Amino acid sequence: MTYIITFFAVIIGYVLALFLKPKVNKNIKLFLSFSGAFLLGLVVTHLLPEMFHHHGHDHENCAHDHNHFLPVGAFILIGILFQIILEYFSKGAEHGHMHLHASEKKVSIPVTLFISLCLHALFEGFPIANNHQLAYGIGVHHLPIAMILTILFYQANISKIQVLLFMLAFASMTPIGIYLAEHMSWAQHYSQQLTGIAVGILLHISSTIIYESNENHKFNLAKLSIIVLGFVLAYLMSLGHSH
Repeated sequence: MTYIITFFAVIIGYVLALFLKPKVNKNIKLFLSFSGAFLLGLVVTHLLPEMFHHHGHDHENCAHDHNHFLPVGAFILIGILFQIILEYFSKGAEHGHMHLHASEKKVSIPVTLFISLCLHALFEGFPIANNHQLAYGIGVHHLPIAMILTILFYQANISKIQVLLFMLAFASMTPIGIYLAEHMSWAQHYSQQLTGIAVGILLHISSTIIYESNENHKFNLAKLSIIVLGFVLAYLMSLGHSH
């Protein structure tokens, strides 16, 4: 199910943008705000406590294991720094903040944008292997991003086949991350470290989405309400999982 959710979230976003041909308007930005809040809520209420709990338990049982050469918090910071570096190349496409200019001739999707977004999506798959409910958060996060990317790509006069291939690759990255975490011995051995990096990425992305959701940083009741809704739903989901 985690593979299906994370793959088809991108495909659904692509198809909606392709057939509905919406603009990047307030409704999509509201959905983006909800996705950021929901994702941040899942990370804070479930993923972080569970990660630190397992890390503390493992550290007590094996204090001198080489697998703990850095505290788990250090890998969260590494993840934040890694995402900042990725955004230098992606121009903020992970949180819908990207500008492409149309031209008379067809242009190509930048290779750096492609690689950075794929790496971003790949790392998002690692924690899902042990936290299946996070797939919903990633799916809700990817759907509006896929819509915004598709709209901007077509506005920039990028060929339809390139956009389709890009979306298929982007949609496949998170399921590949899940597969690696579930079946590769190196990913399982360093699961805490990989999860820490992914958490740093998710914390940066989700908080950036919420921060950028207010235009000119003005108070907006609709966006505040949708963010609170995202937090509440994430909290309820974490409670349901804990029981």
